[in-house]
Amino acid sequence: MTDTDRTHDVVVWGATGVAGRFTAEYLTERYGPADLSLAVGGRNREKIDALVDDLTSRSDAWEDVPVVVGDATDPESLRAIARDTRVVCTTVGPYTAYGTPLVEACVEAGTDYCDLTGEVNWVRESIDQFNETAVENGARIVHSCGFDSVPADLGTLLVQSFAAETYDEPCESVRIYLDGGSGSVSGGTLASFGELFEAAATDPLAREALRNPYSLAPRGERSGVDPGEQRWPRRDPLRGEWTAPSPMAPVNERVVRRSNALLGYPWGREFKCGEAVPTGSGPVGAATASAVAGGLGLFSAAMSLGPVRNALREYVFPDPGEGPTREEAEAGSFLIRVLGRGTGPDGPFTVEAEFGADRDPGYGATARMLGESAVCLVRGDVDSPFDGGVLTPASGIGLPLADRLREVGFTADVGES
Repeated sequence: MTDTDRTHDVVVWGATGVAGRFTAEYLTERYGPADLSLAVGGRNREKIDALVDDLTSRSDAWEDVPVVVGDATDPESLRAIARDTRVVCTTVGPYTAYGTPLVEACVEAGTDYCDLTGEVNWVRESIDQFNETAVENGARIVHSCGFDSVPADLGTLLVQSFAAETYDEPCESVRIYLDGGSGSVSGGTLASFGELFEAAATDPLAREALRNPYSLAPRGERSGVDPGEQRWPRRDPLRGEWTAPSPMAPVNERVVRRSNALLGYPWGREFKCGEAVPTGSGPVGAATASAVAGGLGLFSAAMSLGPVRNALREYVFPDPGEGPTREEAEAGSFLIRVLGRGTGPDGPFTVEAEFGADRDPGYGATARMLGESAVCLVRGDVDSPFDGGVLTPASGIGLPLADRLREVGFTADVGES
């Protein structure tokens, strides 16, 4: 089947969920039907029709938005959607529970795909199960196209591209800092956390994926010099201030290492990356770093215990589908700073990138990151050596995604530090 035989450019799958709704709203506000053949999909026709009514009421350009209906428990319905679509853009998590049949359908149909997953164990399964067939069928499966892990992955790519152009050498190490921001967490995101800890408690392969810093690298290359994510308060080697562990480091660091491996190690096999949360200098910075590290440790310990995990899901966490309002999603912000250190012909150098937006990182900003990832894929607006495979944002799309995000208000700057 050729692309000209397909009805839809992009299907937003899971469009009635919180992240899916924000993504559908963004795409219909940013693009018209003459620019993008868009459809929205899910399993509940009544809810999807209500969403379409809302989308068309907000837009003068869209008189109607096509609807597709399917179910993760009905693989043939997903195959039909994949065969009729150029790019499936999915927000349906937890991906460990619901994601595999859709990836399989896209791989079989040679359909490009992007998602929001931060579930390392499931990405590892996707790589091992589908990468070879995705390469053969020309299906670009690009995981982690939201706050996990576009800022870290593209920020690193920006730093390394600048270093190569300016100093003829890559950075030997990169540090990623969550320098600021405000936002909220939805029930779907917390459900994904629950699935991740559930898998780690019951599945040896999932535990190995979370223990090994190189678990997302290609087969046969899952070892290296990086010891893994920071777990304790630490005085940062580049900024000289105290830092705490980052809750996103287990995902983002592994995605960045996979990008380096897939691209053929342009940053070297000894390349190191780490992510942390800066807390300041002096005694206050040290105390804050200790408090953050302690809080993350307690949360991880609690989520590792089945009865506690189940009680949190039942009585504390919001239900999947619950999340911030449109106003709340537009009121947040985030700033990721990436510092790279290398050695050129004239001695050591440091490169700095800033990646951020004036929107809630998990929803308002993520809707743009995911939506523009899908547009890059459908238009072939990519800087990538790959026509297919299980890829990362940096290896599967590259700097054109940063260009598109700048056009919609993101900061994506890089220069000497």
